[in-house]
Amino acid sequence: MQIYLVGGAVRDKLLSIPVHDRDFVVIGATTEEMLNAGYKKVGKTFPVFLHPETKEEYALARKEIKTGNGHKDFQFVFTPDITLEEDSLRRDFTCNALYQDLITGEIIDFHNGKSDIKQRVLRHVSEHFAEDPLRVLRMCRFAAQLDFTVAPETMDLCKKMVKDGALEHLSKDRIWQEFAKALSSRTFYRFIENAKECEALKVILPEIEQLFTVPERTDFHPEGNSGAHTLLTIKAAATDDSMVNYAALLHDIGKIRTDKKCWPSHHGHDKLGIDIIREIGKRLKVPTSYTEFAAFTAENHMLYHQKIENITKELATVAVYLSKYRYKNWCERFLCVLNADMCGRDKAVSLEEQKAFAEFKAYLEQLEKAAFNKKTSELPEFEEIIAGIKAGTLPPIRLNEAYIKAILEENPYQVK
Repeated sequence: MQIYLVGGAVRDKLLSIPVHDRDFVVIGATTEEMLNAGYKKVGKTFPVFLHPETKEEYALARKEIKTGNGHKDFQFVFTPDITLEEDSLRRDFTCNALYQDLITGEIIDFHNGKSDIKQRVLRHVSEHFAEDPLRVLRMCRFAAQLDFTVAPETMDLCKKMVKDGALEHLSKDRIWQEFAKALSSRTFYRFIENAKECEALKVILPEIEQLFTVPERTDFHPEGNSGAHTLLTIKAAATDDSMVNYAALLHDIGKIRTDKKCWPSHHGHDKLGIDIIREIGKRLKVPTSYTEFAAFTAENHMLYHQKIENITKELATVAVYLSKYRYKNWCERFLCVLNADMCGRDKAVSLEEQKAFAEFKAYLEQLEKAAFNKKTSELPEFEEIIAGIKAGTLPPIRLNEAYIKAILEENPYQVK
């Protein structure tokens, strides 16, 4: 029996990033031998065992034989004579097909994975890659998580898989799982870029695909279309906060339903985005908190483009919403998306724009703080806050208790 550390743990060591999970592969062993050694069998379709002390996963080396179109349709062979190299052929990417000898520390590399890691390239191991449709989305996800580019031959293979209908065999739950993992990456935009290039985007998120056909005013958005602006917005956010990335992705989604006769103007796209976001959430089984924060952000993201003195009533309403969800940092996240929206374009942000946004941010944060610090029955009319922010230069917000109460009671953004 020989045991090797395998996959992501070896890869992450070489990348000098924290290793969170360790997986092991065992060659030359049988199920009976593993059980006799104290391991607990947990694998349903193939033998995976938990170490009796560390509870880490140990899998017998195996071969896979494709039996259907789904990503679980395989027959597994796990006899003791299977070699480490044979086991490596079922791995997805060369960077994930590395093994480390636990005794000598030697890294065993059958497919030049160390070289690909050094060049930060995702490259598939073998033709067996195409047997699992999920690997198209894993390509997009790993590109985002690792900030890797994709080898041309791997991209071509993924394009063929999508063209052949591979993604039609994936459940919505599985699609969301891969998508959600990518959302917590600071380079989440790579998921969207690669999904678009291999044409998976039009299958899993056709609404985002449509954004790339929606024109923008080039004097404000030289990038030319709403899809390109969306990618730049995600880049500008530069966060591993998955809720911010999700809202940034969908903040302009309403533009796909604005009047084409008026393009590149998109009046009303903020409100049009709400239903689309909920449609996507229902289709992909997105957690309610993600859907409702994204819908809230889409509906209100245009406020920072206006003069504060003209929207004091609207901002007070927004502050009430944000204060109710302060335990989830909604205000901070909302402002992060708005700032990314401002910076997400192929054009420098002027000093005037930066100053205006800073004032908007300070104003809204103070209103949110005031609303949060008061009981529902004692919500202020914000005069003091206004005076404190602008030294009396802005008109006070006049919101009576009945109006505020109605906002809270009729709040459509409930987080389940």
